[in-house]
Order: sequence, then C-alpha cells, then structure tokens
Amino acid sequence: MPKDYYEILGVSRGASDADIKKAYRRLAMELHPDRNPGDKTAESRFKEVNEAHDILKDPKKRAIYDQFGHAGLGQGGPGPGGPGGEGPGFNGFGDIFEEFFGDIFGGRGGGGRGGRGTQRGEDFRYDLSVTLETVMGGKEERLRLPSIITCETCNGSGARPGTGPETCGVCGGAGQIRTQQGFFSIARPCGACQGRGRTIRNPCPECQGQGRKRSEKNLTVKVPPGVETGTRIRLSGEGGAGQQGGPAGDLYIVIEVESHPMFERHGPDLLCHVPITFPQAALGGKLEVPTLRGRARIALPAGSQTGRRFVLKGKGLPHLGRPGLLGDLVVEVRVETPINLNKRQKELLEEFSRCSGEDCQPESTSFLDRVKDFLDKTMST
Repeated sequence: MPKDYYEILGVSRGASDADIKKAYRRLAMELHPDRNPGDKTAESRFKEVNEAHDILKDPKKRAIYDQFGHAGLGQGGPGPGGPGGEGPGFNGFGDIFEEFFGDIFGGRGGGGRGGRGTQRGEDFRYDLSVTLETVMGGKEERLRLPSIITCETCNGSGARPGTGPETCGVCGGAGQIRTQQGFFSIARPCGACQGRGRTIRNPCPECQGQGRKRSEKNLTVKVPPGVETGTRIRLSGEGGAGQQGGPAGDLYIVIEVESHPMFERHGPDLLCHVPITFPQAALGGKLEVPTLRGRARIALPAGSQTGRRFVLKGKGLPHLGRPGLLGDLVVEVRVETPINLNKRQKELLEEFSRCSGEDCQPESTSFLDRVKDFLDKTMST
C-alpha cells in the first residue's frame, strides 16, 4: 500500500513550502547513499523521500494528491519528468498533440538529452489531406496548429522572474549520485533534481515551472507536385520547444491523397473509366474525356468493346522529384447496355438482332461454337 507522502517527510498536511523543503533537505542529507554505504534500508527511504518531495513541492501535483491521493496521480509515486518534464498533474504536453495530430514520433519526449539538464523537444506528426489537383500542380498549404513554445515569462528557465534555478543540494549540481560498491563506483541520476543538477524553488506562474507552454503556430507547408499517400515533409525545428536550452523537435507533415470521383491513381498514371453508348461502340466517332487540366478528345474506332484502353501520353501526374516528367492518362471504355426501352426501341433492336450475323458479332459466334464442341465431346465420353 502506498505510503503517505506527508508522513514520509514528517510534516503535517498544512505544512508550508518552506517546511516541506526544510524537512526534505534534512532527510536527504541524513539518508544520502554516500553517508550510508551498503545500507539498503537507508537507500529505500532516500528514494521515498525524493518521491514525496517531487510531488509535494509542486503546487499542482500536491493539490491533486491532497484531493485524490495516489490514485489521482495515476500511480503510486511520481512519474517521469519532474520540473520541465511530464509528471502527474500537468497532463503531459503530448496529450494535446496525440488528439490533434494523431501521433507523436518517438513518443513523449522526442529526442534524447543533449547534455545535463537539456532535452530535445518532441517530434510531432500531422496528417494533411490533399486533392489530386494539388498533387498535379503542388500548393502552399497554410496551417494553424497547436504548439509547445518556450515560456517568454521565464525565458525557459521555469523559475519565477527575478529568481532562477538553484543548484541541487543533494547532488551539488552534478545531476548524479555516486555510490561505491566494493571496487565499483556506480552513478545514477539524482532523484531530487531528476538528473538536471538544478531545482526550481519558485516556479514561474505562467508555465508552472515547465519552462514551456502551449500556444499556436501559423505555418506554411509547400506540398510539391507528385506527392503520394505516405509522403513525409519535415519541418525542422517546428516541433516542441526544447527544455533547458535543448533544441526544438521537428514537425512531420504526412500526406494523404484523397480519392477522386473521376480518376484512379496508379503512381504517376491515372485511370478513367468512361461509359459509352451501344451506338457509339458500334459506329465509333469522337469521344470527349476529362483530364485534371481540362478535356481531351480521342478517336473511338467502330466496334470498340468494353475494356478497350486508350493511352493519353503526358496527361497523368508529375513524378515526385522529377520536374517536367508526367505520367499518362489511361481511358478505359465501358459499353453501357440500354435500359428502360420504349416499344419502338425494342422493335428496332429486335430487327437488328434478326439481321445480325457472324460478321457483326464474331466473339459471340465463336463462343457458341466452342460451347457446342465442348458439349459434344462431353456427351461422347
């Protein structure tokens, strides 16, 4: 069962921030592993003290703990982060991006640390839907997206203006605690400052000690011609702001090409199914077909069948990264069978059927002959 954080530090629930800090410093010095080499009990209590202090020193975390206990924090102790991170009570900068963007590359926290106390900002992903017309000519898309920026009030320090981060009293600013086990010296991140070497006594009221805050950005994205679903456009430095002077993350725009009512896309080529009437198919003539840039005409030979294809060179989409090179537009005709015939139309078709012979319908005649041969062989065996 999780222990009471106030009990661990030996203070009352109404203790002031100064009383909590004083109790923590006293216990941290008393239980520090360097003063108690090999003492597992002291080591365990040292961890508990750091855990309790991490929650109670933060006004938001402390308020949640006071109201809901450990359950309100979503765990039995503090989560990853601490000041400048994504511990309980702050909800995590990543949450809003997971809702808006759908995904965060590399998880919460993006890249790794660039040095003690610094951390690279998160990489984010945004799915952008574009039309085939945009794929044809390219376009500049203007987006307004939520963002994480450096807090202007504290300039990213996380400390209230007029104050600043203080050297950690536990690790002396090293960000690490070293313990000696026999011949080996083992270093681990300091639990008091989360490995940063510094602690924030007076958090910035604007960002609550995070050094960063939520905001919005206006961005312009150049979508190049020929993009396909899954194409990624990287905007360097447009991800989450870094922490403690760390570099900003990147924003990845992931393209999704919308379906089109007229065309099917096959790489740089387009396929268009065009219905033609029975008289058109039989007599031939000029056929007008759509393209992404307007219209085109093709010569339809007499006797065209369903599935016949016509290739219009250079009427397709651009090849990505190869300016001036265009795919083709493939037009496939489909003969439409007449429906809802009136009496006169039926009479004409019946007359046509009576006067039609092998020359008019060679495939049907050939098929019937093959069926007859097959059945004759089947009956004779």
